[in-house]
Amino acid sequence: MNVGDDLYLGPLSPPPQRDPNAPSSPQPGAGPMGRIYVYDIVPVALGSTLLATAQAATGGAVALTAGAGVTTRVDAAGVTRYVLDVPRNVSVTAAGANAATATVVGYDVYGQRMTETFAAPSTSTVAGNKAFKEIVSITFSGTPGSNVSAGIGDKFGLPFRINDAAYIARAGWNNTLAENAGTLVNAVTTSPATSSTGDVRGTFTPSTASDGSKRLVLGLLLTGVQCGPNASRLGALGVDQA
Repeated sequence: MNVGDDLYLGPLSPPPQRDPNAPSSPQPGAGPMGRIYVYDIVPVALGSTLLATAQAATGGAVALTAGAGVTTRVDAAGVTRYVLDVPRNVSVTAAGANAATATVVGYDVYGQRMTETFAAPSTSTVAGNKAFKEIVSITFSGTPGSNVSAGIGDKFGLPFRINDAAYIARAGWNNTLAENAGTLVNAVTTSPATSSTGDVRGTFTPSTASDGSKRLVLGLLLTGVQCGPNASRLGALGVDQA
């Protein structure tokens, strides 16, 4: 991420000497100009068994599987990672009565380790709030009282921290000119994040389910704390992952 190339409107003239210790030196004309990041994805269809098919999970251990749209890779430590098509949330389903909570461990799109703890699903599906890119384990606090499965949902992780809907300049979905009435969940500000807080950069859920052909295009307005004279890791990528 280059934070030094500010654009200004004004006459073409030699720029003044830049102060290397200043976050942004004066330039001729008005500026710096704003930036917009185009987030463009075609997510595979969501599914409740794409990470783990229905199983007893004896002892709380869940055997992961690579369903449609999920691939695997083995990292340098020899651990198999289940890689999602895009950063998105995980869901956990229990077929019947169940009192055991679930914990998902994995990594975000920037390779930061993250954890999310789910309330115990009981004859229901519980959708997570964090956007994972890779999954390494899904475990329960004890043996579930029924068969359980795990899948992926349609809460898509944003690449930069968004803390207000006004920073979404455009929300396009499924080849439609009209703005999509999706759901934006702002980035959490709890620092440090915990296993029960939301996503550190925020998520967007379109108004209809993904199916592998619908395209999501978001125009994200980026400010000076994300890619400008006052840029910082916190401003761009949010608080540290749990």
